[in-house]
Amino acid sequence: MQDRDLNEYSPSRSLSSKHLSCSNHWCDNGSNCKSSQQQCPYMVSYLSDNTSSSGLLVEDILHLQSGSGLSNSSVQAPVVLGCGMKQSGGYLDGVAPDGLLGLGPGESSVPSFLANSGLIHNSFSLCFNEDDSGRMFFGDQGPTIQQSTPFLPLDGLYSTYIVGVDSSCIGNTCLKMTSFKAQIDSGTSFTFLPGHAYGVIAEEFDQQVNGSRSSFEGSPWEYCYVSSSKELPKVPSLTLVFQQNNSFVVYNPVFVFYGNEGVVGFCLAIQPTEGDMGTIGQNFMTGYRLVFDRENKKLAWSRSNCQDLSVGKRMPLSPNETSPNPLPSDEQQRTNGHAVAPAVAGRAPHKSSAALSRMNSSFRVYWHCYFFLLFQLVSASY
Repeated sequence: MQDRDLNEYSPSRSLSSKHLSCSNHWCDNGSNCKSSQQQCPYMVSYLSDNTSSSGLLVEDILHLQSGSGLSNSSVQAPVVLGCGMKQSGGYLDGVAPDGLLGLGPGESSVPSFLANSGLIHNSFSLCFNEDDSGRMFFGDQGPTIQQSTPFLPLDGLYSTYIVGVDSSCIGNTCLKMTSFKAQIDSGTSFTFLPGHAYGVIAEEFDQQVNGSRSSFEGSPWEYCYVSSSKELPKVPSLTLVFQQNNSFVVYNPVFVFYGNEGVVGFCLAIQPTEGDMGTIGQNFMTGYRLVFDRENKKLAWSRSNCQDLSVGKRMPLSPNETSPNPLPSDEQQRTNGHAVAPAVAGRAPHKSSAALSRMNSSFRVYWHCYFFLLFQLVSASY
């Protein structure tokens, strides 16, 4: 990610900004308006510790760099975004200071706007590198050789990205009773597994790891260890096995604590969650190019250092270069003011202490929205 000076986004200072009226079809809360010409309000509540955002909807233009390799051209894409005026919960502790980028299957997300406008295939990819950098490519359907698993519907709708894990392995030991469903959510920093799978996986990890059990102040994780050296010892990998024996290997499923002289210790960076639905967070995505192929309703992945996805290289589209095929309207779901994904999560501290701040439940008022995309945005036009 390139260093850039960040500026607040203000609709009044944007020449291309347009207010969305309550009569607009994107306005879910139009019934609450006093007049059809009133500017459309929004309210989103997240699953993360009473976190919410409310404000007004505006339409503006995203300027994305084309990844066609034919020229250094840009693509102008109209999108609808919420300009936050009142925030609560995690927003008050500095979470997502530049805003959130909607990537869900719903028709109001950025990929849906781009696909429905005919700018890209109905797909996008995320790539997280080991050095905390990353890239995002709209329209990317991935390389020729990659593994995949189908998305699963939730209550009959593809309203979020859910996959089914058939079994799990620690090192070379594959475990029984470790199947579960999980939401793929890059907005969640860490990974949560249903209690039954978590217990079996954590106990097997504990048996194989070379380290003494310990605890770290402020750490949310149960299985933590003191390092016998100043470097991270070899830890067993975690493999998630999907249909047709496709496997997703997390080589270092740990969070590392650093001191002044090196590694102090580490924890298995998984937490248990109630119910039968887990969340695969950003910490499990590192080192992979993850393709959210909404057109074919599948998640695909391949190992990558994110450097082979250069701006000047044409991103692979479908083999026959067909036109986009957005999800049918009956398979999309608007959030109606409630976000399905727990999309607000704190960023993991890098080489710092274990202190983890708690979310504040009070409210503040913000009169500008922050809209900066954390990854390099590249449109794969055709």
